[in-house]
Amino acid sequence: MRIFLVRHGEADAEAPEGLGDEARALTAKARANTAAHFASLAERIGTVSLVLTSPLVRTVQTAQLLSTSLKHEGPLRVHRCLLPDMPVGAVTPVIDEHAGENIVLVGHQPSMGALATHLLGMQSFPKQVSPGTVIAIERPDVTEPGVAPAPAKLLFFASPGQQLIDVLQ
Repeated sequence: MRIFLVRHGEADAEAPEGLGDEARALTAKARANTAAHFASLAERIGTVSLVLTSPLVRTVQTAQLLSTSLKHEGPLRVHRCLLPDMPVGAVTPVIDEHAGENIVLVGHQPSMGALATHLLGMQSFPKQVSPGTVIAIERPDVTEPGVAPAPAKLLFFASPGQQLIDVLQ
């Protein structure tokens, strides 16, 4: 199973008048830069069966850009487990439900860094997860009930405008 953790692109600093933080959209510059970043990673990501996103506008827009770059025609679903204030464990049942598939989870920081830390069995995540970052993780499928799966491993860490990293230090 491959899991792609994606932090949403750069959002407008101000919420639209009369609306809250959840309505903040990606900036025009972020839409262009994030789309180009995702296009450069499309071949490396490959085919995914599901794109799951937080319901906030900026994450939905980011998920749409990524889906377009991947030519993904499957589901793009919104899920509350990816809201900024949800605990890391809230997404575990969703990941387990899609064992054996390649999925994308689009969310927020610090949630994406915390989830990467959790999946990789680290104490803390050694890199800044800036807007538009993609963290690719391979998690072995659970083979037997009651047996802990082998640890997940990092496939790559790709922050916009930075060199792709395949080993975290």
